[in-house]
Amino acid sequence: MSKPVRIRDIADACGVSPGAVSRALKGQPGLRDDTRQRIISVAQQQGYDFTRLRSDKIKRVLFLLHRQHNISRALPFYSQLLLGIEDTCREQGIALSFLAIGPGDAVSEQVMLHQPDALICAGFFEPELLALLQQMKLPLVLTDLWAPGMPCVNPDNVLGGYLATHHLIAQGRRRIAFLASSLAHYSIRQREKGYRQALYEAQLLMPPEYEAIAPPLLDTEQSLTQAVNELLALPTPPDAIFAYNDAAARVVLRVCEQRGLRVPADISLVGFDDIDAAAWTSPPLTTIAVDKQQLGRQAVMLLLAEAQEGNTLLPVSLVARASA
Repeated sequence: MSKPVRIRDIADACGVSPGAVSRALKGQPGLRDDTRQRIISVAQQQGYDFTRLRSDKIKRVLFLLHRQHNISRALPFYSQLLLGIEDTCREQGIALSFLAIGPGDAVSEQVMLHQPDALICAGFFEPELLALLQQMKLPLVLTDLWAPGMPCVNPDNVLGGYLATHHLIAQGRRRIAFLASSLAHYSIRQREKGYRQALYEAQLLMPPEYEAIAPPLLDTEQSLTQAVNELLALPTPPDAIFAYNDAAARVVLRVCEQRGLRVPADISLVGFDDIDAAAWTSPPLTTIAVDKQQLGRQAVMLLLAEAQEGNTLLPVSLVARASA
């Protein structure tokens, strides 16, 4: 029988003090996010028993999505994230349940029907809704979302936006548009930040109408279609589009086909997320790969480590296919 992994073992492997390891695993302040992330990663690799950090109170975790997500369209991303959560919960002997909520719901009543010991929120949530959830005084971790003073785990959206835009620039594209459903979501704003950073480095200035934000219609696909049509109807249309996610990129492909535009001969396209369908579009979609299951696993680990705050960033990578 192998010896249990001790905090000192992790400290030796990371080249830090045992106190730093303890703070990282418990989510306490006083460490840089990259140091905390490295320590947690080494602890996982060495097989550290995270259950030693928690009391026996976490037996049920509730996974929350916002009703605003068109859940059927969001599922290719969030189903993978949920599988990562479920896998880790099963390993730790934790029961998992799911709830979609919105600001008009009796939030506390709906949540307590599940009798959870802890919550994981994924994707967009208004600050007011998060405040209601915080009032329940349950351990809470955010994934694919950031809020001040709360533990979060996210893909490196800024880097992803930068890699996508830099790739288009490297292909010789000089009129690069950014397509988004809204800038209300943290991850979309971060992706836009990476887009702007790559343009700035290349000393490229885009006209304001190249930032195409879909009008606030109930049907996201309809509003994205309208935004893409407006973009392509400009007197000087873009020769490339960075779409905030792969579902939006698929809308671009459909509109281009309707307008007789060839991808990538007439216009290059990059998405984000690398959902399974991205490899099967025509042409196959260049995109930014996110380890969705690892996002879910890391969210559970932050709960078990009783993290209090901090944003853990997971690496992303460019997957080059035929659309760019």
